[in-house]
Amino acid sequence: MDALLAKVIERHGGLDRWNTASTLTTRLTYGGPFWAFKGRPDFDSTELVEADLHRQRIRHVQEGTGQVTEYDSDTDRVTVTAADGSLIDELTNPRASFAGYTGESQWTLAQAAYFRGYATWHYLVEPFLFTWPGVEAHEVEPWTEDGESWRVLRVTFPESLHTHTDTQLYHFDDGGLLRRMDYQPAVNGSSRVAHYVSGSTEVDGLIVPTRRRIHLRQDDRTPDLSWTPITLDLADIRIR
Repeated sequence: MDALLAKVIERHGGLDRWNTASTLTTRLTYGGPFWAFKGRPDFDSTELVEADLHRQRIRHVQEGTGQVTEYDSDTDRVTVTAADGSLIDELTNPRASFAGYTGESQWTLAQAAYFRGYATWHYLVEPFLFTWPGVEAHEVEPWTEDGESWRVLRVTFPESLHTHTDTQLYHFDDGGLLRRMDYQPAVNGSSRVAHYVSGSTEVDGLIVPTRRRIHLRQDDRTPDLSWTPITLDLADIRIR
């Protein structure tokens, strides 16, 4: 295992503790203008989220409406159902539905559910996901920002894992906590993103980030902090 990755895993609670956990639940509030821009203002919402920690499966239940969105990579299917269980929208092989899309393309309900589903699952399972078979993680040159030097992991994911980009960069501070992620979501025209992480809490021996702010990224990797397209805030986190 890469030395930086080993430090990060230990800082977040260690593999032994992670392997005994099965599910993470949280009350997660999504915000920012991105959702309305993609034609889905209803995704600017608070959701009760349940993520499987050892397979790519996640469930959202929207507060107020009870609408349920579920994504399971094993079946490669996303579903949206009403509180009474009736099917509203679904997609099989959802990634293929984004072929030819640009950053300006509008999304259907199921497409937005897919994007939010696979992305949020990644955020909740990282960095332990980096130890999975087929995932390659290696330290590369550090990154300096606001007078701080962050160590950087370059992580490449296999095709079996749905993610924003096959290869992404993860920036960690001296204490081994994640501070920033760089990627280009293929489903959104490969727009360059700088995703910042702040705040964390210990839940049953594991460290979970609680505040995320997602910005666009310029050619030189500096962020555009003039606006914040997407926000995520976690509360009431439980691990079983």
